[in-house]
Amino acid sequence: MVALSMADGYARLTSRPQCVIVHVDVGTQGLGAAVHNASCGRAPILIFAGLSPYTCEGELRGSRTEYIHWIQDVPDQKQIVGQYCRYTGEIKRGVNIKQMVGRAYQFATTKPMGPVYIVGSREAMEEEIEPYRLEPAQWQGVGDAALSGESLKVIAEALTGAEEPLVITGYLGRNHAAVAELVSLADTVKGMRVLDTGGSDMSFPSDHRASVGLRYGVDDSIKSADVILVADCDVPWISTLCKPKSSARVFHIDSDPLKQQMSVFYLPTEGRWKVDTSTAFKQLHNYISSTPALSEKISSYTDRWDRLQQIYGKRLATIKELAQPSTNGTYNASFLSSAVKEAVPRDTIFAIEAVTSTTFVADQILPSLPGTWINCGGGGLGWSGGGALGIKLAAGKQRFVCQIVGDGTFLFSVPGSVYWISQRYNLPVLTIVINNQGWQAPKRSLLLVHPDGAGSKVSDEELNISFAPSPNYPGLAKAAAGGKLWAARASTVQELKRLLPDAVASVQNGIGAVLDAQMDGAQGKYFPSEEGVTGG
Repeated sequence: MVALSMADGYARLTSRPQCVIVHVDVGTQGLGAAVHNASCGRAPILIFAGLSPYTCEGELRGSRTEYIHWIQDVPDQKQIVGQYCRYTGEIKRGVNIKQMVGRAYQFATTKPMGPVYIVGSREAMEEEIEPYRLEPAQWQGVGDAALSGESLKVIAEALTGAEEPLVITGYLGRNHAAVAELVSLADTVKGMRVLDTGGSDMSFPSDHRASVGLRYGVDDSIKSADVILVADCDVPWISTLCKPKSSARVFHIDSDPLKQQMSVFYLPTEGRWKVDTSTAFKQLHNYISSTPALSEKISSYTDRWDRLQQIYGKRLATIKELAQPSTNGTYNASFLSSAVKEAVPRDTIFAIEAVTSTTFVADQILPSLPGTWINCGGGGLGWSGGGALGIKLAAGKQRFVCQIVGDGTFLFSVPGSVYWISQRYNLPVLTIVINNQGWQAPKRSLLLVHPDGAGSKVSDEELNISFAPSPNYPGLAKAAAGGKLWAARASTVQELKRLLPDAVASVQNGIGAVLDAQMDGAQGKYFPSEEGVTGG
């Protein structure tokens, strides 16, 4: 789980494919939910696993020599992860091993990118062959595509002719160049707004007046838009809660418009195109600016531009109001996120796995630089522990990385491995554990279907989603790091303000830090009186 999550984080930040090696069937199963995350997050990763030897009596070098070789021999090992992979294959002989790896690499790096899985028995790995070489340049993935002339014209005319144009995105920020091209399109079509519905990567700067922010498929802008351009997005809206009006025109550009890994997916669009969104956005704003009829039309949209600034200003004011401490001196996720943003360097890279608190965190962090907000690509909780380490490894010693994670998700991240690796390989990150004393996501799911059901009338303890008394999260991490970790807990505003600068300084000095941020006070949370609330 941790190794693949690290590879995921590294690949997500750099777009450079990574490789993970695991041990036969059991090691493959150990990858767990990280395979789902890499698949949904479209991370280019090559996974290699051995197979139990297929000879038993020394017929070939590599034949079975241990008891476990019989126990770990399964009918079809590839089936364990096959449905999450872009390609699976078996290396049957050593003579074409490089071609097999090259083919897997092509699938991993061709959009929609994702994990690939290849296996090989010990006999194949032990085969002696004549040395040979392949030219890497001849084994690259499939190149990007662009909009055709006619489709470009249709989308451009629709956007410039709309009263309330809206772009809905989710993961286009994986390509940092796409963010700049989308900004240019928003600057060109004044009045167009941008909604991020995935939180996977920072896809549009939050300090731009056209930003609607991050919302998971539910926002008033979806209901009021008359033209919607869906771009690199998996879930633009949740129809049972929010959907476009029937007269809205919808267009879809995506590296994966049919969502080939999903059994059920459809959008009521006038057209869908499998293209590189960075290229498409550049085509669109260049076409609009160079077409006299369209450029003349948008030149009169000054009032729309001003109105966007007013809407954006009101949104920021609302966000600021949410980040207020309670009268009893405790704090919520909004206040915590605002305080963290103030404490860390401006170019901090955030690895986010805050689950039900994600939108509150996003509103306060307001990420504006490409590559500075990376969320779990899928729904397999526990990504951010290894993910943050992979991001840190890719970003380098001078770049600050902050992981913001829910308390239950922190446990799923295998902290015993995460903080040993962090210390062993000198990968210090700041971890903020949002301690809301239990599983809030299952309760939210229940209430969405049965808002007045029996589950709505009982306590978290009765629903078995409470962690009270919660574990000692910083203590777990510090033990795993062999004591070489700054660890503390804060249950009041005063404690939070005092401890955050120390935590940041520790990371900057090369020692990782974990802060247990106890929402709404210490009641029901780990807080032994003899230890107090000190870092170190």
